[in-house]
Amino acid sequence: METPKKTYRALALVDRIAIGIATAGGAGFVPKVPGTIGSLLGVLIYLLIYGYGFRLIYLGLLVMLIPLSVWAAGHVEGIYGKDASQIAIDEVVGQMITLGFVVRSGTAALLTTVILGFLLFRFFDILKPFPIRHLERLPRGFGVVADDVGAGIYGFLTLVLLESLAGRFF
Repeated sequence: METPKKTYRALALVDRIAIGIATAGGAGFVPKVPGTIGSLLGVLIYLLIYGYGFRLIYLGLLVMLIPLSVWAAGHVEGIYGKDASQIAIDEVVGQMITLGFVVRSGTAALLTTVILGFLLFRFFDILKPFPIRHLERLPRGFGVVADDVGAGIYGFLTLVLLESLAGRFF
């Protein structure tokens, strides 16, 4: 774990909980690629929960994660700084939105969807097309999470469009 920006105070339990959530269980501490690792964690959650047919649990988890992510990211910004690279929960949420509710049957179709969804989310998360970049200006954790939610929505819509054009979207 990296040393927090504010070293003059001990971390309280709430700080440690916020760090655990905001870093997606430590994924945010991976050097150079914390966002990619966070996205891969989102893929793993999709495969383990949604991929096995637990769609309502997936939706419930996503609905709970969004406000929890906003709180944790906002709290951790006070420790590590504005939109710190250690915050990876926003990538988890964004990736979960991109893969969201695309239902595929068969291993090859599912694998294609997951790879394409992963690449689309990372593309939009890095590029930040209009109005996603403007969402970063929202205060505290809202800005940190909102741009990834926007990238997730763009990724989802593009995935649906591409798969429907290919005649393979169910």
